[in-house]
This record gives sequence, C-alpha cells and structure tokens, in this order.
Amino acid sequence: MAASASSSPAKGAPQSLSGLGPFLRPYRVQIGLAALFLVLAAVTTLVFPMALRSLIDGGLVTTDRGAQTMALRNHFLELFAVAVALGLFSAARFYTVSWLGERVTADLRNAVYARVLRQSPAFFESTQTGEVLSRLTADTTLVQTVVGSSLSMGLRNAVMGVGALAMLVWTNPYVMVQVLGILVLVVLPSMWFGRRVRKLSRASQDRVADSSAIAAEVLNAIPVVQSYTAEGREATRFDASTNAAFRTAVRRTKARSVLVAFIIIATSAALLWGLYQGTQAVLNGDITAGHLGQTVVYVIILASSAAVLGEVYGDLLRAAGATERLMELLHAKSAIVSPSNPAAAPVPPAGSAINFEAITFHYPSRPGTPALRDFSLNVAPGETVALVGSSGAGKSTVFQLLLRYYDPQSGRLLLDG
Repeated sequence: MAASASSSPAKGAPQSLSGLGPFLRPYRVQIGLAALFLVLAAVTTLVFPMALRSLIDGGLVTTDRGAQTMALRNHFLELFAVAVALGLFSAARFYTVSWLGERVTADLRNAVYARVLRQSPAFFESTQTGEVLSRLTADTTLVQTVVGSSLSMGLRNAVMGVGALAMLVWTNPYVMVQVLGILVLVVLPSMWFGRRVRKLSRASQDRVADSSAIAAEVLNAIPVVQSYTAEGREATRFDASTNAAFRTAVRRTKARSVLVAFIIIATSAALLWGLYQGTQAVLNGDITAGHLGQTVVYVIILASSAAVLGEVYGDLLRAAGATERLMELLHAKSAIVSPSNPAAAPVPPAGSAINFEAITFHYPSRPGTPALRDFSLNVAPGETVALVGSSGAGKSTVFQLLLRYYDPQSGRLLLDG
C-alpha cells in the first residue's frame, strides 16, 4: 500500500496523525461500524442517569407499598436492560476498533518496510539500521495503541462528555453555563502543557532509536568488538544512551502528569461547584431528589470523560511523534531514481563495452574523502580486466558504481557507448 506525500503539519503536532489517512481509507466499512457501536455505547451510558432518576422519583417516592414494589421491579429491569445493551455495544466496539488497529498497523509496517527496501545504499550510510528497526517496531506499536484503543476511548468519552454536558445544561441551564465558562479557561493552559508533552514525546522516541542503533551496530560487528576487547566500552556507550532515553522519558512523564492532574483538578472543581448549586436547589424545592441523582451521575460521567480525554491526549501526542517519524521513512526519496521510461540494454553476443570517463566519487558518509578521483577505465567487449590495489583504493567502489548503487559526483559511466 502506498501513501501519497502531503504537506506536513507542524512538527510533532497531533495533525501528524493525518498521515495515517491513506491507511484508514480502505477500511471505511469497519470505521463506520466502529463509529456506530461507539455512539450506541455512549448513548446507552447517557440513558442510565435518566433511568436512575425514574427509579428514584417513581419507585421510591410512591406511598403504596405494593405499587412501590412493582415500580422498583420494573425500574431495575430497565436498568438491567441498559446494562446489557451497554455491554453488547462496548464489546462490538472493542472488537472492530482492535481489528482496525491491528490491520492498519500491519499495513503501515509493510509500507514502510517496502519503502526502505527501495532506498539506495546511500540511505543506509546516513540512517543506521537500528533506527529503522526502532521505527518499524516501537513507533508502529505506539500507532497501534492509538488506532486500536486510545482513539476509540477518546472519541467515546468525548461523545459521553458532550452528551452529559448537554443534559446538564438542559436541566440546569444557569449553573452549567457558569461551569462551561470555567471549563473554557481550563483549555488554554492544557494547550500549553500539550505542546510541551508533544516535543518531549518525539525526543523520547529519538533517544530510544539511538539505543537501538547502537545495539544493531555493535551486534552486527561483534567479532571486531571482541577482537579489540571493547565489550566494556560498548556496554558503557549503550548504558549512556539508555540513560539518556530514560531521562527524556521521565521529563515527558512529568509534563504529562502535570497535564493530567491539572485537567482532573480544574474540571472536578468546576463540576463540584455545579453540584453544590444542585443540592441547594433540592433544599429549596426547585428540583426533585431524582433530578439531583441524575445530575450527580452526569457530573461523574463528565468528570471521568475529562480525565480520560486528558490521558488520551497524551497518547495522541506520543503517537503523533511516532507517526511523524514513520512518515519521514515512508516519504523518503531514494538518491538513485530510475528513468520514467527505461530502455532495455542490448546484449551483444561478444559482450559489452564499459567506459568510465573522469569519474569522481565520494561516499555520502565521507564527503571530504574521494573514493575515486578523476578515474577513467575502458573495457572492451570480451576483455578481462583485473583491478589490483591496496585496501581502500576503490576496487569495490568501481563495481558499486557499475551496479549503480551510487551515482558519481562528476564524470560519466557508459555501457556500449
């Protein structure tokens, strides 16, 4: 699956998740089903306080003992029906969203891997293998967590929070408009904390990739490391890298903890103010006890939704950084580009002629040290030529240029003229 390049959003911003769009579009049906079950589960949760209000006002206030018993039985059956519906809708939502997360992550991992395989050797000189592996494993796991869990939880709690807030404003308009004004003030500091968490999330992923790169580099050359008895030095270098990743993760966790604590405390304070006003209304006889019970449950739903959204926002910020790094790989341009209309090379019976004309080439990792300088070589069809020289003289480079692993900085390489 290929993803088309698009204009990238601000670095590390939640909008970076828009890069997952091409991987989500083929599964519109599953997304639609997940959204349907999500809304049904949220609406069922919002119906529960209304059933509770009916229980209190209709089943507990009745003076006739027999009628009260029958009313209580009916109200509890209604509550049980709501619970059954909530369980079924939640299970269906969980399955569809989890399937979607696994499928999108597999497609993303395959697309990134296929893109990396098509990069020229110059790419692997500037990008360590361990870093690529980190993006294919750790970063895609973060994306899977968001698509298959966190995003669904966030959307469900957003629907529940908006619904609970709408019910509270409908039933207690004056008080809840005040609370809503206070909640708006909570958003501004949360945005500032969010930017901080976003930057640290990307930095944390980069440090983890650094550790993976060091491990891959050392383990791929373990005979060389052991021949120089450099195990202790390499262990110290890896330890320093993992400690740097740990320190960055701790800073990210501290910032995220402050963000979550602020959202929960500020939101709870605003909602408790509204609840206090509701109790005063009951004492004054303006609303019933069932109305107050309904208000209490809606307040709990709204407060818990705000708390979950605070945590989900942190997950989204981490996944945004991971998605951004994956999109960098997915949109990476190879230094070697095939022609749009390649022509088949003829295969002469006597062999082909090869001409190197004033070739100058240096590897991307060593731009200041030419591997070949003003190199010329003519090989006639059927001729056998041996390249002899000391290590580092450029023998392997000649064959790598012939295979077009690289393009020279100057000069021409001709096949049969």
